[in-house]
Amino acid sequence: MPLRSFLLSLIAAAAAYTQPQPDIAAQRDAMKKLSFLAGKWSGEGTVVRGAGESVKLIQTEDVQYKLDGLVLLVEGTGRNAAGEVVFRGHATASYDDHTHTYRWRSHSAGRYLETELKVTPGGFVWAFDGGPAKVVNSMRLTEKGEWHEITEITSGTAPPRKTLDMTLKRLP
Repeated sequence: MPLRSFLLSLIAAAAAYTQPQPDIAAQRDAMKKLSFLAGKWSGEGTVVRGAGESVKLIQTEDVQYKLDGLVLLVEGTGRNAAGEVVFRGHATASYDDHTHTYRWRSHSAGRYLETELKVTPGGFVWAFDGGPAKVVNSMRLTEKGEWHEITEITSGTAPPRKTLDMTLKRLP
């Protein structure tokens, strides 16, 4: 074995011993708090772009557990009135048992985002700073069991501006 390969193996072995082992049972248990999302959803939404231009969507969300319940996969598609895809997103939610936080990793239109996911009873919130603006996305189940989600952007001292408002029903 060449010296370089031996040293890399030694470094990898040392790193494995120094990193705490994940508590798979704790992760799986924490992920159960998101079980209300699992399934297929569809409904209407409105996206506000630029200078107040709004686009009506038919939005679908397909939410499935993966990796034996350790990851929640969320795939969303938004179509305009003509049936053309105007939005496609892919996100995962997971739980870090060392930091006791949920993580949200989202991909859409060639961009990605990783942030904390705050799980609330029957909902969630994730947020990020996008330059001078703060973006907050909030989802909650309504009394009817519908998925209601909004996104608001705040820039400077201006009041929040809603850029997404959608309500989805669980499909059979």
